[in-house]
Amino acid sequence: MTLEPIRKTVTVACSRAHAFKTYTEAFDSWWPRAHHIGQGDLAEAVLEPKPGGRWYERTVDGAECDWGEVLVWEPPARVVLSWRIDGDWRIDPDPAHASEIEVRFIEEGPRRTRVELEHRAFERHGETGAKVRDGVSGDGGHGALLELFAEKAAA
Repeated sequence: MTLEPIRKTVTVACSRAHAFKTYTEAFDSWWPRAHHIGQGDLAEAVLEPKPGGRWYERTVDGAECDWGEVLVWEPPARVVLSWRIDGDWRIDPDPAHASEIEVRFIEEGPRRTRVELEHRAFERHGETGAKVRDGVSGDGGHGALLELFAEKAAA
């Protein structure tokens, strides 16, 4: 069974390089504190800026929870992340079960960048794939997250 990818787009009033850096290196500055899966409150959301880098949360008690890893790192054009969180909001450490999130940054002018996000390969999550897709496409999902990112990048 193949599940249709989720695609979201936002246009940001900033340069391509600034948009890329805000999305990746300043990830914690716009990521909502309520979006985490660890037991404690979220202290920091981290996206390590390199291929093979970790994408994870750190809670206030110091615990870390990996969400996935950086698969492709091509500043300022795109980043691809693995998503190892299953439909029950638990970590699946097997990389073969991870879906992918690709974020592309397309320059439309000196201070205008279109950001296109595609979350794909939900079927890799097995029987919880449809739940993952429903979760990231609903309220508070990728569309809302892109809006938070756009506000921060334009500030």
